[in-house]
Amino acid sequence: MTDREVRPYGSWESPITSDLIVSGTIGLGEITIEGDDVYWIESRPSDGGRSVLVRLGADGRTVDVTPAGFNTRTTVHEYGGGAYVVADGEVCFSNFADQQIYHCISRSSPRPLTHVERVRYADGVVDRARKRIICVREDHRAQVRDAINTLVSVDLAGGSATSGGDVVVSGSDFYSSPRLSPDGKRLAWLAWNHPNMPWDGSELWVGDLTTGGKVQRRELVAGGPDESIFQPEWSPDGRLHFVSDRSGWWNLYRFTEGAIEPLCPMEAEFGAPQWVFRMSSYAFESAARIICAFNERGTWRLATLDTTTRRLDRLEVPHAEISNVRAARGKAVYLGGSPTEPSAIVRLDLASGRVDTLRRSTSVDVGSGYLSSARAIEFPTEHGLTAHAFFYRPANRDFTAPADERPPLMVISHGGPTSAATSTLKLGIQFWTSRGIGVLDVNYGGSSGYGRAYRLRLNGNWGVVDVDDCVNGARYLAERGDADGNRLIIRGGSAGGYTTLAALTFRDVFKAGASYYGICDLEVLERDCHKFESRYNASLIGPYPEREELYKARSPIHFTERLSCPIILFQGLEDKVVPPNQAELMFDALRKKGVPVAYIPFEGEQHGFRKAENIKRSLDAELYFYARVFGFEPAGHLEPVRIENL
Repeated sequence: MTDREVRPYGSWESPITSDLIVSGTIGLGEITIEGDDVYWIESRPSDGGRSVLVRLGADGRTVDVTPAGFNTRTTVHEYGGGAYVVADGEVCFSNFADQQIYHCISRSSPRPLTHVERVRYADGVVDRARKRIICVREDHRAQVRDAINTLVSVDLAGGSATSGGDVVVSGSDFYSSPRLSPDGKRLAWLAWNHPNMPWDGSELWVGDLTTGGKVQRRELVAGGPDESIFQPEWSPDGRLHFVSDRSGWWNLYRFTEGAIEPLCPMEAEFGAPQWVFRMSSYAFESAARIICAFNERGTWRLATLDTTTRRLDRLEVPHAEISNVRAARGKAVYLGGSPTEPSAIVRLDLASGRVDTLRRSTSVDVGSGYLSSARAIEFPTEHGLTAHAFFYRPANRDFTAPADERPPLMVISHGGPTSAATSTLKLGIQFWTSRGIGVLDVNYGGSSGYGRAYRLRLNGNWGVVDVDDCVNGARYLAERGDADGNRLIIRGGSAGGYTTLAALTFRDVFKAGASYYGICDLEVLERDCHKFESRYNASLIGPYPEREELYKARSPIHFTERLSCPIILFQGLEDKVVPPNQAELMFDALRKKGVPVAYIPFEGEQHGFRKAENIKRSLDAELYFYARVFGFEPAGHLEPVRIENL
């Protein structure tokens, strides 16, 4: 064994290059089990970010269901999800280019079921008895910010092509999760209204279906403005189940004979914020057994739940992040990842406990000597409270740093802001740690996975609690000697981009930052924001315009005189969630002030980058930027970035 070469942190050579990441990595999600087949969606950066529906047959072969020229992706709520539904081998899916529903049987070419401009669809369920789909429709034909959301039926024979579907349920601001009972006689769904987001307060409704498909005798089962409902499902014997946070934790319940019964009360989260449609944390293996995933203090577990005895038995699986749970007799399929393995679609044999990998999110094979495993940490923050994060030390088997040097630290503020960081191995984080830069992925107050009270810490305090927790996490590691307090970086995307800009503006701790499609002016966002999040700020900050001064006080754009550290900005020019004017406003202000700043916009990208060339460019540009700011020499060739005022 040779001695490791001594080089400064940040300058280590790494096999985890941006080319390697984009060439061998895909996105995975939206799993469905249909008979002996398993379906999922792959987002492929090397194919222009196209989302492809894939089927794994009983023979072990995978085929692309949606052919070239089709992109299985909906933009309802802008974030999408629930882009397809399958029944008896027939597939209906939303196509990204026109947002219409297409029908595909076997190997036939997809044919459109709808043909109406400015209308989008998601989260469908097949009503075979009535030869239709029931789904969420988001109607933008009135050309106002608040589109009209309803549940509609779409004729499988194409009779809805010009009408865009017949309204089944209406009257609320938002809908999701239409679910048919096994006998096809009842429909359950979720609804919520402004200013709530679904994780703040939502309602579970159920109604009877007439022979003609109308909904009658509607009943409110659970939920309200202060109770969040997640994932209603019917058991095979026709009992309605759901997840509710009425106890302060998202736990499982069932509705039977007019009463609600808790199935497994725990201080754990069986749900998650419904940012996208068709999320699934549990599924029925049979009427008597549920396969469920739950989150305990940031780590996901898998278990079986006996619906008769209500006994929960944990399953020994090697995953700490579990989502997209589906089940059939004797098996479960889900998306799983761990601190040592990237996310993958896996199948669990419930009898033997054997776990088989069906599809990996990356084909990249990197030696363990270049990988850093996440370590869950807790640290003190404001008001005597505790916050959570995952810490990654620099790791590279070929290099070490001078004995008197401490590593730079990159603090990541996740998006949402009600999402959560996980411990799954991500090459995007290893890109930094293998070069000698530590990473702290923060689950600040407001993150999910730690109960409703932790989530509510952010209400009225966005731009305060999240910033404090990121700052205190960085200070905690610097004080215990795990980071160089003079080389602290913060980066984040979307809401995390706002936290990044707010931390750089209102605190004097970080020395550089990167904002990906971040928010700098909360008032501009309030005026430009799409319907789904258009009232979100009312809970995160306060009602507008009543609290106009608070919006100004928390907007970094109004306080650029406080900014003195370098910032790099990345932005998709077709972003409808955080419009490009947010990045452009900040770039212009900092350039005029004389602060070192760089701005890289991407044509054809929306909220989050999907194309291989843009993912590569942003990673390399960010590394180049920090190298110039902190004066280290990065390994390998990097395309230069124009940095104003440096």
